[in-house]
Amino acid sequence: MTTLQGEIAAIALTLALFVYTFWPENVFASQRQKTRLDYLNERKEQLYENLRDLNFEFKAGKYPKEDFEVQRTLLEQETATLLAEIDHLEQA
Repeated sequence: MTTLQGEIAAIALTLALFVYTFWPENVFASQRQKTRLDYLNERKEQLYENLRDLNFEFKAGKYPKEDFEVQRTLLEQETATLLAEIDHLEQA
């Protein structure tokens, strides 16, 4: 292989890597738009996870009973509101 052939191969490889790295993809067009119901279901799962974490941390002794009850009440109220909205949207 001559020096010229090596330089041409290096330039071609560099160009191919550049195109591969920066070529725009159409992945945004293939994604579907989230509905309000999708968002609410994701939020519901997050709230359930937060409640599980809160219970675990309380049992581990990281929260005093008063703080635990306040946080649990707030999370349960938010979850109840969210579930009511989910039910309303699913019936509509």
